[in-house]
Amino acid sequence: MTERVLVTGGAGFIGSHVADIYVREGYDVVVLDDLSSGRRKNVPAAAEFIEYGVNDPQARALLETGGFSILNHHAAQMDVRVSVENPLRDERINLGGLLNLLEGARQGGVRRVVFASSGGVVYGEGSALPYPETAAKLPVSPYGVSKLASEYYLGVYALLHGIEAVPLRYANVYGPRQNPHGEAGVVAIFCSRLLRDDPLTVYGDGEQTRDYVFVEDVARANLAATRGALPALEDLDDVAFNVGTGVETSVNELARTLLDITDSDLAIHHAAPRAGELFRSAIDPSKLAATWNWQPQIGLADGLKRTYDWIASDQ
Repeated sequence: MTERVLVTGGAGFIGSHVADIYVREGYDVVVLDDLSSGRRKNVPAAAEFIEYGVNDPQARALLETGGFSILNHHAAQMDVRVSVENPLRDERINLGGLLNLLEGARQGGVRRVVFASSGGVVYGEGSALPYPETAAKLPVSPYGVSKLASEYYLGVYALLHGIEAVPLRYANVYGPRQNPHGEAGVVAIFCSRLLRDDPLTVYGDGEQTRDYVFVEDVARANLAATRGALPALEDLDDVAFNVGTGVETSVNELARTLLDITDSDLAIHHAAPRAGELFRSAIDPSKLAATWNWQPQIGLADGLKRTYDWIASDQ
């Protein structure tokens, strides 16, 4: 019997790649997205598309009656800066939206929820890098708090209602379809500026680090989390999995690599640091490798070239 999966945020950057891999693997895919940041053309042709927000009562009703066995939840308010400036908006979308969907999933008999969490924001600074799933949790932004609180809610629904939950704690995801505007990641922003021959702006001294993981590798992790057997839930971290490379890359290094790839001599300008952001981050993906034999396959230089070429073609 073909499993039916609902992908929220499936018109967005990561969610559309997740929808793609589900379609390729023979799932019956429905995409739910309000198109506030996603694009209709990102949705796979073979997937059904429904335009609702995650707080909409009709989104809950869809899960109650749609015959879904899997909920893959990627829709979110994902801008750290917005969460700092407007934490109530962040809470309304990220927590209120999740609970609206979970109530529908509970009533509709959903078997498993795969949830896009964030290894870049739920862990506190100070532990040895790369962070394992058991590292201390101390978010420095309301966005990080909402992701961690979402994992606790998922644990409650697992314990009370038997819904399996798999939080995937992403590193910094980059790749084709990443929006170079608005809340976009630094890779897409840098690529866009390079294409306009604008200098690259680095906030702070540029020595802050991130763990950059290619979006197609992330989609494969979602497939593994959909199919794989889960450990017993005795602690929040038991069923959570880091999705990253374990490698730190500084913003300065990222900028230099992109300049090399594009054979550019554009200047790098520095601006004041931004509030609510970690200085160093990298996450350990060894648990995901050991549990479901997942490994990142796309190296940074190759992934950056593919991302740059896609953004150039999308101009």
